[in-house]
Amino acid sequence: MLLIRRFEEKAGQLYGMGLIGGFCHLYIGQEAVVVGMQMTLKEGDEVITSYRDHGHMLATGMEARGVMAELTGRIGGYSKGKGGSMHMFSREKGFYGGHGIVGAQVSLGIGLAFANWYREDGKVALAYFGEGASNQGQVYESFNLAALLKLPCVFIIENNRYGMGTSVERASASKDLSKNGAPWGIPGEQVNGMDVLAVKAAGERAVAHCRAGKGPYLLEMQTYRYRGHSMSDPAKYRTREEVQKMREQNDCIEMVRKLLLEGGTPEAELKAVDDEVKAIVQDSADFAQSSPEPDESELWTDVLVETR
Repeated sequence: MLLIRRFEEKAGQLYGMGLIGGFCHLYIGQEAVVVGMQMTLKEGDEVITSYRDHGHMLATGMEARGVMAELTGRIGGYSKGKGGSMHMFSREKGFYGGHGIVGAQVSLGIGLAFANWYREDGKVALAYFGEGASNQGQVYESFNLAALLKLPCVFIIENNRYGMGTSVERASASKDLSKNGAPWGIPGEQVNGMDVLAVKAAGERAVAHCRAGKGPYLLEMQTYRYRGHSMSDPAKYRTREEVQKMREQNDCIEMVRKLLLEGGTPEAELKAVDDEVKAIVQDSADFAQSSPEPDESELWTDVLVETR
C-alpha cells in the first residue's frame, strides 16, 4: 500500500512538471482495495480494471520502473512508451490492462473467466470497476452471462463516492451496489474498502466461492479517493474538510501503521520500509527520465497481428 501511495504521489509531481502528459488518474486513498484482493489470489489468476490502474499494476508485481517509464512515454515502459497509463499489460503478472472505455473491462473480465471455465483450470478473474460504471448496460449483460454459465469471476465495485465529479448519491438509484447482481442470483457484500484486513477477508470468501464452481460474486468496496478524478480535475464538487476528515479518520495506511505499532512493531522498522519504498519510487522516476523516447519506427509496431 505504501509503494502505491508513494508511487502515485511521485506520478503527480512528474505530471505537474510536464513530464507526464495526457490523462493521469491517481489511486491515492484506495490502496487497501487492490492490495487486500491481491492477497487472495494464486499464480495464474487474472486482474483487469479501468484507467485508474497504476495501483493494480504494482500490486500484481509489475515493476515500478516499467510503469513510470510508460507514464512518461519512454521506451522503457511496458508498452514502449506508446500507451500511457491506459494501455499497460502484463500477461506474465496476470494483469490484463487498464481500460479507458467506462465499464468495457467488465465484459473483457468475464471473457477471461469464460476461458478459465472452459479450460477447467481452477483460475479466477477479478474485474474491477467504479461506481460510476456500475450502471452501464454491458455490466448487467456481463452479470447475466457470468451467472448463466457460473463463470469464476469476482466483480469488484470500487465505490470511491464520486464518478468523475458526480456523487453516487445523485447518480445511482441503487443505494446498495452490492445488491446489483441480485436479479441474476449473484451474491454480494458491502466491504469497508479502507480496511485492508476486511478487504482480504471478503476477498477470500468471494474467490473461494468462484473457485468452487459456484459462479460469480460481487463485492462493493466502499472507499475514497483523495485526489480529483484525474490530475486535471480541481475537485470543486466536495469540500476540503470532507477530504481531510477521511484522511484523518479512515486512511488505510495509517490504520495498518497503528495496528503494527500497537502490536509491538518498532517505529524504526516502519521508517525503514518507508525509506525502502521511497528509494524504489525515486529509482523509477530516475529511470523514466533517463530512458529515451521511442523511435519513430515504433509507430509501425504492435498495431497488427498477422496469422496464417
